[in-house]
Amino acid sequence: METTFEAISREADAQLIDVRTTAEWAYVGSPDLKGLDKDAIRIEWQVFPHMGVNPDFVARLAAALAARGVQPSAKLYFLCRSGVRSKAAAIAATEAGFASCFNVAGGFEGPPDAGGHRGRVAGWKAAGLPWIQP
Repeated sequence: METTFEAISREADAQLIDVRTTAEWAYVGSPDLKGLDKDAIRIEWQVFPHMGVNPDFVARLAAALAARGVQPSAKLYFLCRSGVRSKAAAIAATEAGFASCFNVAGGFEGPPDAGGHRGRVAGWKAAGLPWIQP
């Protein structure tokens, strides 16, 4: 997790792609990259509320990168809640020709702890990386 944050910090073109849902962004929180003078790119991999795979995911990713002046060869780090959806998104992006796609294992919240709560065992939040909750 810290390795991802360091890479995004070091490399000007490296991007964090948050593939969670609009509901997760609104209610769970999001990585806060303002200290790096960056923002995560938010594109749902599965569209809330029906949770079908977003058929426009790759096109929206390409458009978001182009709007930032980022080349398809840049390092792209894909993040979801626990690392499952982001893995699928990274594979799809790789298959579409994006050269350096990485899954952020552990995701934003990681797996549930013994009490069933997320954000404590692994993931962005548990690592103490910057995040915000609206």
